[in-house]
Amino acid sequence: MAELGFAETLEQAAAAARVCTICAAQLPLGPRPVFRVSETARLLIVSQAPGTKVHETGIPFNDASGDRLRAWLGVDRDIFYDASRVALVPMGLCYPGRLPQGGDVPPMKICAPTWHPRLLPKMKAVRLTLLVGSYAIARMLGPGGMAAHVRRWREHLPVLLPLPHPSWRTVGWEAANPWFTAEVLPELRSRLRDLLDKTGPAGE
Repeated sequence: MAELGFAETLEQAAAAARVCTICAAQLPLGPRPVFRVSETARLLIVSQAPGTKVHETGIPFNDASGDRLRAWLGVDRDIFYDASRVALVPMGLCYPGRLPQGGDVPPMKICAPTWHPRLLPKMKAVRLTLLVGSYAIARMLGPGGMAAHVRRWREHLPVLLPLPHPSWRTVGWEAANPWFTAEVLPELRSRLRDLLDKTGPAGE
């Protein structure tokens, strides 16, 4: 969006996103956008939507799913929450609510089309984008299903890498697909060591 002939900056877009109330009437706990962006981040993680713990704390992936994701990536909390290196932008910026049968409501459909075009293109230092979960994968890679896209992970590198959502629901999937642990995770960790090391080529 532009005002008075000047292009919107990342800081301006982020400020607008943080006070967004577009879905306020549909959000059981009210709007609280949770995301992190920066102009220097080299890794972008596009995930699903905040859970209740993330909503309460305002810290992305500040829950058991976050612990599992960090274990997959091989990074500690200090690196993960260093916005100068890692950007975190979910498909839905706010907690969407709970389904009667369990699990969270899907991300609000209007959220990603509204905010991703204003945030993501402005992070020009990003070299790798992780698509975490079926909603992020579907938006970025189209139809085909999470498992099929993850199985073709090599086709999307070096720009994108699809991953399942790191919730307890994927424990069985990971056990049934040992290639994910044996092949995908070592490659991911190797790339991140170079990408997130401020003293190496990626940090120069």
